[in-house]
Amino acid sequence: MAVISELEARAVAAGFALELFDRLPDVVFFIKDTSGRYVAVNETLVRRLGLNGKADLLGRTTRDLFPAPLGERYLAQDLAVCRSGREISDLLELHLYPNHQEGWCVTTKVPVRSGDDTVIGLAGTSRDVHTPALGPGSLQDLAGAVRHIHEHFDRPLRVERLAAMARMSAYQFTRRTRLLFGLTPAQLIIKTRVDAARRMLRESDAPIGRIAGACGYCDQSALTRQFKAAVGLTPAQYRERGRPR
Repeated sequence: MAVISELEARAVAAGFALELFDRLPDVVFFIKDTSGRYVAVNETLVRRLGLNGKADLLGRTTRDLFPAPLGERYLAQDLAVCRSGREISDLLELHLYPNHQEGWCVTTKVPVRSGDDTVIGLAGTSRDVHTPALGPGSLQDLAGAVRHIHEHFDRPLRVERLAAMARMSAYQFTRRTRLLFGLTPAQLIIKTRVDAARRMLRESDAPIGRIAGACGYCDQSALTRQFKAAVGLTPAQYRERGRPR
């Protein structure tokens, strides 16, 4: 009980920050206890879950709020952070909400510690990924490399080659893509390939193995591993989820 009270006190102390996060429609913010139960949230998460207010989330876990198996996956992340004391940083995920809204996010979860360094919970954010419109001028070369990713995601893509296309070093290219997209080049490639796979799964009955090849994966198992890591569902589960019931 004392640990929960200390975490709740931290949440109250973070009230000013919560007011700020309430005004950020593209950022989800939360604080959870070591069992993964919400202690504090911002309004963005409330809206995306289709709930009436923050009180509808407090004391509940993602298992209670998100469809299976996603709720279990998010909860497992939370418990791993609390048990290991290690943060999850810049994890690219596709969030699927109960109202069937979908959106790419970059998630960070960090342990919250008491005065004696005991982990008493976690705090985290999920920031929406926005794709900027790349215009002429200084961004023209970068735009060409990004177009190459979108037009040739079915082929092997190396960061060094993409950087050369943009007339930059690999370091400069990575820095610029993070600045514009909030993603590393590798994350941008994953997002592009998984987005293409999602589209094919929704719009066709093509075998998953064929979709894997069309999206740049060596085989179906490679697609399944990366798709599940990003989406929380296997390609087959994602296809089934989108079918009329």
